[in-house]
Amino acid sequence: MTLLTTIGAFEDHQDIGPVRVAGDASFDGERYTVTGSGYNMWFDRDEFHFLWKRVEGDIALEAAVEFAAAGVDPHRKACLVIRQALEPDAAYADFALHGDGLTSLQYRAEPGAITREIQATRSSTRIGIVRRGDRVTALVDGRPSGGSVLLPMSGAYYVGLAVCSHDVDVVETAIFSDVRISSPETSEPTLYSTTSATTLYSTLETVDVASADRRAVHVFDRWIEAPNWTADDRLVYNSEGLLYSMPATGGEEKHIDTGFATKCNNDHGLSPDGTRVAISDQSQDDGASVIYTVPLDGGEPKRITAHAPSYWHGWSPDGSTLAYCAERDGAYGIFVIPADGGEETRLTTARHLDDGPDYSPDGKWIYFNSDRSGRMQIWRIPAGGGEPERVLETGTADWFPHVSPDGRWMAFIAYDGDVDGHPRDHDVALQVMDLSDGTTRVLAELFGGQGTMNVPSWSPDSSRLAFVSYAYL
Repeated sequence: MTLLTTIGAFEDHQDIGPVRVAGDASFDGERYTVTGSGYNMWFDRDEFHFLWKRVEGDIALEAAVEFAAAGVDPHRKACLVIRQALEPDAAYADFALHGDGLTSLQYRAEPGAITREIQATRSSTRIGIVRRGDRVTALVDGRPSGGSVLLPMSGAYYVGLAVCSHDVDVVETAIFSDVRISSPETSEPTLYSTTSATTLYSTLETVDVASADRRAVHVFDRWIEAPNWTADDRLVYNSEGLLYSMPATGGEEKHIDTGFATKCNNDHGLSPDGTRVAISDQSQDDGASVIYTVPLDGGEPKRITAHAPSYWHGWSPDGSTLAYCAERDGAYGIFVIPADGGEETRLTTARHLDDGPDYSPDGKWIYFNSDRSGRMQIWRIPAGGGEPERVLETGTADWFPHVSPDGRWMAFIAYDGDVDGHPRDHDVALQVMDLSDGTTRVLAELFGGQGTMNVPSWSPDSSRLAFVSYAYL
């Protein structure tokens, strides 16, 4: 669709919100100059200057962005914006370059809601924002900057360039050059429908439980899964059959030697004392998953389960016992076994599937997911065996419960209620339940599923969770 444009590729410009100092915008044939004031683009309302055009459907906006001067406030913002309406409290997403160099994908999911953000792994002056369907992804130098967000839009909406000074008495100016507006492909690729022009990106992320703000730790151009969080603030994850670790703040990736176990799946986790990691590996026993333990610094695996398939999920707080999902005699269930190996004990027998067992921090309960009620839901059972009891009843299909180290929260992954199993390449929600009152809330809506949070991923202080989101671009 071709639109009548009055300022380069855009239709108009205006101040959003009750700014104290009026802004402006111009185009010299190559570059856009936008000047704006405003207290912030944050919380439940915004103040900024906006150069915009109305669009429908999917959109991609890219530009090279720089501030015209050193500026006053380090939190001033030059943004690429997708916005449902022009009211100050409208739903929106933007990719903001801050005065101190920080880049972050910021979004308000509905009018009047609190703004959330995903801090990018790195900064650059070449940034982009893409809307495909209801999902918005930010780009740095043509690659995803981190996770994506769900932002439903109805009908026509606004896309454009914005500046906010973060000081009501100051105006700031940003220069946007090489601005490109295009329509991306509308179909979301899956594992089985990617093309040579499609690249998979995995983003290792953390989310703050109190604020629900997210931070991208690293973006990989390969499949990674299932982070664990160590006591010394590293994240352990699997990729292409091997184990790796990386500082939780980002940095150098380190390979963890697992000897002959070179087909590790996403069911792995740490001993309470932090010296060992349990792995589920499929390089032996005709490809069936077997549980081993390995020194966290690397070494030869020690076999724990005599029988396969077995998929590790939990380690008792006293370090004595492992909990896992296994199939025996054609029936899946929850099992426990001494951490150094020995005789296994079946705790449950599932009609279809019991999975994802993990201990409560006091060691009294094992939480797990089961479809014994029809839809996959969260249950728990006494650690020594007994009658299972339902923890949560929802309309979603809920997987992989993990109780925080302080015992306050239970994290889990929620699929749409009609999804069978825990497949990859789905829209899912990372949720937490307050165990004191049973209330739940969403921390992150993301594209993922299998690999996002299969195993314990709480930070030691219970303030954050680690997970993986995915994108195809």
